[in-house]
Amino acid sequence: MRKLIVTAAAAMTLAGAVFADPLEGVWQTVRDDNGNFGHIQVAPCGDALCGQLVRSFDSSGSEIPSDLIGRNIISETTPNGGGAYRGKVFSPDRDKTYNSRLQLNGDQLSVSGCVFGICRDGGTWVRVN
Repeated sequence: MRKLIVTAAAAMTLAGAVFADPLEGVWQTVRDDNGNFGHIQVAPCGDALCGQLVRSFDSSGSEIPSDLIGRNIISETTPNGGGAYRGKVFSPDRDKTYNSRLQLNGDQLSVSGCVFGICRDGGTWVRVN
């Protein structure tokens, strides 16, 4: 019986990994005007995907503290097919949340967003893991 339970638990764990969304993982943002960048952890949140800032770095690549650690940078994000995603993206340098357009291409993620008809290119993020 114990062997059956362990086997079932392992199968459920593997099934979860098989069905993980390709956007899930850690992504490195583009550098801001000061050369700073961050790592965003994308994971399921409810029926969508969210991405929290988990690490912040200065222009030399040294880790720095940030008041935004734990903040959702990506939220309400759902797949639209063909590597396209729609949702929300928060821009810390503008302190605004935009309707996002994300396009996944392998280990690169093109990020852009619009608010009140004003659009902004967020550059291309790269997968860390």
